[in-house]
Amino acid sequence: MKEFITILLIFLIFYFVPFQSETISQSILNGFYMLQEYARQHVLLCLVPAFFIAGTITVMLKKEAILKLLGPNAKRIISYPVAAISGGILAVCSCTILPLFGGIYKKGAGIGPASTFLFSGPAINIAAIFLTARVLGWNIGLARLIATITAAILIGLIMEFLYQEKGSGDFINFDNNSNSTKGIIFFLLQLSFLIIGGLKINTKVKTFSMVSLGIIITLMALFAFKKDETKSWLEETWDFSKKILPYLFIGVFFAGILTKLLPENIVTSLLGKNNLLSTFFASIIGMFMYFATLTEVPIVQALTELGMGKGPTLALLMAGNSLSLPSMIVITKLFGKKKAFTYFSLVVIFSAIFGLIYGKI
Repeated sequence: MKEFITILLIFLIFYFVPFQSETISQSILNGFYMLQEYARQHVLLCLVPAFFIAGTITVMLKKEAILKLLGPNAKRIISYPVAAISGGILAVCSCTILPLFGGIYKKGAGIGPASTFLFSGPAINIAAIFLTARVLGWNIGLARLIATITAAILIGLIMEFLYQEKGSGDFINFDNNSNSTKGIIFFLLQLSFLIIGGLKINTKVKTFSMVSLGIIITLMALFAFKKDETKSWLEETWDFSKKILPYLFIGVFFAGILTKLLPENIVTSLLGKNNLLSTFFASIIGMFMYFATLTEVPIVQALTELGMGKGPTLALLMAGNSLSLPSMIVITKLFGKKKAFTYFSLVVIFSAIFGLIYGKI
């Protein structure tokens, strides 16, 4: 279904917009140039460390304990922040958020925390935030993080207020053990490596810090964990890489083509202003488009080069990761029509509002 929609959109672009053969060849060449730029600037020091971190989160941190913190017996001050940041903690992407959401909702999480988790999950995973910051700038990366978490909590609270559905799960506490402590240390070391790799600091200091961290991380992987844990960590890292990188590279390639093919005046007229109409329109586009994990970044980059304003940029990033036509069908089946369409409306409204706020700053 997702692939069919993507192919259909590409076909419509080529069918309805008049192109000359020279324009098409230049566009394809630009797609390869953009792909080369991404491979050189963003893969080695941004995406590769992020995939290793995702593997660490999956294997060495307790996912089940986090999910059970979303039950009705947990205080709102605990359940909503946990739900809002779980995308980063659990390393969920757009393809895994729906079954996780369905699981926690059906097993007793309240509609509020479940909705919060559903909205924020795909948008704030570590790879997405760091790639956004590296490619589009740290301002939009930080704005995406803060706006998504805040809007997710507000959407969840409104859903709970409207439907008074608190669920039937049980609250549990984390179990403290040495293995989970080692996992947290291992995670923080890798996160430090990722952060330092993106900083603009003295080259010698940066190189020394990253080499030192790399050695410590390697030694921990070899000696601090059991062999099957280290093997699982590497397997999960590879699994994330092979599932995400091909789609990302395809998205980068088509974003390069889009930069040349899409008329600039169309983008500037619809998305070029930092007003409510432009941010609302960007939210609607994001709601229906399907972005494979991380592909939203090069596509948004292409649109910004064509004149999209910073407000619509944030709105598109927020709505685009949370919703797509395929995910809306699944969410409707899980939530029911009334709750689902309430949720869709809230996503569009809050994405537009936060986009407007960011555009005016």
